[in-house]
Amino acid sequence: MTMRYTRDHEWINLEGDTATIGISDYAQEQLGDIVFVELPDVGKKLARGAEAAVVESVKAASEIFAPVAGEVIEVNAALADSPGVVNSDPEGSGWFIRLKVADAEAVEDLMTIEAYQEFLQTI
Repeated sequence: MTMRYTRDHEWINLEGDTATIGISDYAQEQLGDIVFVELPDVGKKLARGAEAAVVESVKAASEIFAPVAGEVIEVNAALADSPGVVNSDPEGSGWFIRLKVADAEAVEDLMTIEAYQEFLQTI
């Protein structure tokens, strides 16, 4: 299991060639109360950096980007009825999508939890 973060505050947890993707606790705090999550269709191919989902909060709408390239193999359908789970458990049950990763080594280019925490200090 490899957990990494992006400068856009997405997290990715890689197990084999399957990646679970969501947003960090910092991101959900910045967004405020999340009221809607728009997820891609299963089977959609995403390029690295492509829009993977859209989150709407009481403050704003925000795009979520794919940290790595891959094909969507599962979406968190529970978010349709309970988008607030992203606020209460952003790095757990508030995940957005699962990807079959095109290149697992690309995950190594992303920040470790330690590097991400250091990055947050610069914001």
